[in-house]
Amino acid sequence: MRARLTAFGISAMVLLLDRATKLLIESSVPRWDTRVVIPGIFNIVHIENRGAVFGMLADSTAEWRAFVLVGLSLVVTAFVAALLWQSTAPSSRDGWGMRTALALVVGGAVGNLYDRLSQGAVTDFLQVFIGTYEWPAFNVADSAISIGAALLLLDLIRHRRQPDGSRNAAQAH
Repeated sequence: MRARLTAFGISAMVLLLDRATKLLIESSVPRWDTRVVIPGIFNIVHIENRGAVFGMLADSTAEWRAFVLVGLSLVVTAFVAALLWQSTAPSSRDGWGMRTALALVVGGAVGNLYDRLSQGAVTDFLQVFIGTYEWPAFNVADSAISIGAALLLLDLIRHRRQPDGSRNAAQAH
């Protein structure tokens, strides 16, 4: 029960932080405006992304785009939330790394899904440059999803290298 509360608490914290930061940007930075924080490295921007990741599908018809993006988001979010629910069951052998990773993904997915349902677009506001490369604008939810996915990958790699017996011993601690 404690593992479940902790995991879903992490998801809730991601959602709250995502909503708070998006509301701050929406109320203080005009759309399409840029605020330079660290010249050539980091900006705060206000972009309303009607498409998927990196603006994909942004030019497709609104009805089709909404159906695909909201529908797909609902299915994936429900699937990952079910995985999180199972990973926090008392009988689960999943460790804290897997639960944290899934919790981050769920919180981020719900944050972006909320935007799509309420506004038809996701507010992105973090813009990073690496040399001459400009990373597409993103938000707290995107960051949580990316970090969660990386943690999932690390957890899978770590457990793949361990024999079954040592995996159970490592998770007991």
